[in-house]
Amino acid sequence: MSGFVETLVASKVHPLTKKEEEDDEDQKKIRKGEPDVQMESLSIVCPGRPEIALSHPFISSPRACLFTLKEGTKYKLKFSFVVSNNIVSGLRYENTLWKAGIRVDKSTVVLGTFSPQKKPHVFELEEETLPCGILVRGLYSARAKVIDDDGKCYMDMHYHFDIQKNWPSDP
Repeated sequence: MSGFVETLVASKVHPLTKKEEEDDEDQKKIRKGEPDVQMESLSIVCPGRPEIALSHPFISSPRACLFTLKEGTKYKLKFSFVVSNNIVSGLRYENTLWKAGIRVDKSTVVLGTFSPQKKPHVFELEEETLPCGILVRGLYSARAKVIDDDGKCYMDMHYHFDIQKNWPSDP
């Protein structure tokens, strides 16, 4: 037995290669049971109007207006997502808006802590009202993110929308 120990002590320890380190990290994540959040949709709910659903993954071409909202309209954001593997804590929604290249709003809302389940979690934010006036109307660029306490990003979506005086179908 002492020969084995001497051989073991005398042998040199070789550092792990980059691939071995990545494989080791993946194994740690699996053993640790890190949460996985699959975003299904982000919807804009306006009373009396059809729901505007943005599916994930979402790709918006630059400067293409995805949807139009009427100024002064009340709206709520609704999230649908599935959590698997483990509890996700401190899930939050971050939204940044730009108009004509100038940041006009940045907000963060904590969604909460969610446990794994097969059916989607549905979470609605409190109702808000779009501002009114000629200065508000126009094309906006937005970036929406869903992140947990550890900084892991589950959704990072860029999109464009328009605020007008009337709904597109109104005369």
